[in-house]
Amino acid sequence: MNDIPYLARGWVPVETPSSVLVSSSKYLNNAALRDWLAMILLRRNGADMPPQAEMYQLLPILDSLRDHARIEALFTEERRTNPQLDAWFADGFVSRYTIGDFADHAPGTLGGIFHRQMTQGNYEIQIVPWTEPRTQLEFFNLRSGQTHDFEHILCGGGFNFMGELVPFWYRLTNVFKFIRNPELAAELSVLSIFGSLRYTVRTLLHYPQVWPTCVNAIQRGMKVGQESDALFLARIEDFLHLPLAEARRAMGVRGAIDVDTDAQGAFWAERGAMPDSLPTMEPLQ
Repeated sequence: MNDIPYLARGWVPVETPSSVLVSSSKYLNNAALRDWLAMILLRRNGADMPPQAEMYQLLPILDSLRDHARIEALFTEERRTNPQLDAWFADGFVSRYTIGDFADHAPGTLGGIFHRQMTQGNYEIQIVPWTEPRTQLEFFNLRSGQTHDFEHILCGGGFNFMGELVPFWYRLTNVFKFIRNPELAAELSVLSIFGSLRYTVRTLLHYPQVWPTCVNAIQRGMKVGQESDALFLARIEDFLHLPLAEARRAMGVRGAIDVDTDAQGAFWAERGAMPDSLPTMEPLQ
């Protein structure tokens, strides 16, 4: 025993007649996911592969790995003891807004801020092509896509690559707070954890100058998720007319701190110079 290095103790090499990788993890078994993870964790940024294209690649990979019947059963069981989730599904609200529908919202309101961000950034409201949801998971994913940009605004995450960490980490904490079954909460968080890894690992490996910005964004997202009501179940579109602070109060969004990370996000994307100042890495109070 003393001859075995401490870190290697307990490791039991697995013998198998298989000529290919075999694991108890469906994620490790998937060659496409292994390749995707290696790319998004280790690569530098470049205009030939923008971060949103990485997510486009990931979505069908995750869909192929999901046990859809199991997830539907988990949703059904959760709804029996989670009246807020059950009411959300029963309501079945989906947004059919176009960007022009936001043009008349006053500046400073949630709708006005959203319209300004969408038009200035030349963004599209519908992140993924519209399809009528046929299952509870499809409905959850549809609404998550429809509310993602609003979550940027409500949680204090700017529309830039460092700002993406805020809504990711709000979701990674808020969903587990209000979905009682951890297996279901995990299924609903897989996309967020994989998506956020791109920003954390690549920042540390290649853009350490903005690591404090990265940490601060994660902290801020977690703070909102831990302190707020179930924002992912809110009908956000009912509050578009309210000034941002009032909209946050009306939906029970707490702990949001607005931080400008445009310069840091541009540096991370290799589109700008190193910013002059960075946010603190100290824990948020």
